[in-house]
Amino acid sequence: MSGVRAIDPLVRAFLDHLGIERGLSKNTLAAYRRDLTRYAAFVERRCDGDASRVSEADLAAFVAGLRTGDEFGTKLSESSVGRSLAAVRGLHKFGVSEGQLSVDVARLLSPPRPSRRLPKALSIDEVDAILKTAAGAPDGAKAVRDSALLELLYGTGARISEVVSLNVDDVSNRSLVRLRGKGGKERVVPVGSYAQAALDAYLVRARPAIVAAAGSKVSGSALFLNARGGRLSRQSAWTILKETAEKASVSSDVSPHTLRHSFATHLLDGGADVRVVQELLGHASVSTTQIYTMVTIERLREVYAQSHPRARG
Repeated sequence: MSGVRAIDPLVRAFLDHLGIERGLSKNTLAAYRRDLTRYAAFVERRCDGDASRVSEADLAAFVAGLRTGDEFGTKLSESSVGRSLAAVRGLHKFGVSEGQLSVDVARLLSPPRPSRRLPKALSIDEVDAILKTAAGAPDGAKAVRDSALLELLYGTGARISEVVSLNVDDVSNRSLVRLRGKGGKERVVPVGSYAQAALDAYLVRARPAIVAAAGSKVSGSALFLNARGGRLSRQSAWTILKETAEKASVSSDVSPHTLRHSFATHLLDGGADVRVVQELLGHASVSTTQIYTMVTIERLREVYAQSHPRARG
């Protein structure tokens, strides 16, 4: 910086306040200092360095400059823009509280909304490959258990924690499963024919074999058992899915939650009402479920762009 700008004493006082009174770390202070140095240079160009002359239009130009890079030569990420805006809001609020500014012009300066990540879903073919690989594994108690586990995960859209916490009584009627979701809230979800058949095979053949091998160590009520007779853990279930996906040559990132995403997306693609999917997933609010409709809209856009003769010039 050449010379002293009118805004510089305010910036120094604010940084001292953050370091001494609020006890921010050196790294955080360094980030604030970089952000406010950039802002001070902007105020110098637009308002002769006088923070009291900054208008809402000036702040809008500052934000636009951060996002495009036109003003500063470097385009910032949305997270960096958000941090810069936090620094500027804090500076103006501090200036008003110290009597150095009469109006907090930055009070309405909103941080950027975080982008809403669309959940990743597998294609139907990818799910089919995973489930067929599990069903076609060499016969044995573990293989039959793994097939039932994966069929139930995809067939009900359940969270992994909900499936591994199931007891045998929760599937006494093979066409329905009682799931215990967040906050202990229960819901009953239909079980499709493939998952029913896999569960039957597990309960009739595989689980009794695991119980016989484990003896007295068996966790009597648990539906899915590990080789020692205890309740199958979430981590073990994740490993089962990961290894099966690798054997099926599915290259997409796969986790138990991926199957839940796929369950919802495939239902909506098939014409299911979003409120029905909400009930099946156990979402408290339909707004949580509606993110899956964004996935199907994106897929529609892709198909349209690729297929319609007037979609592209």
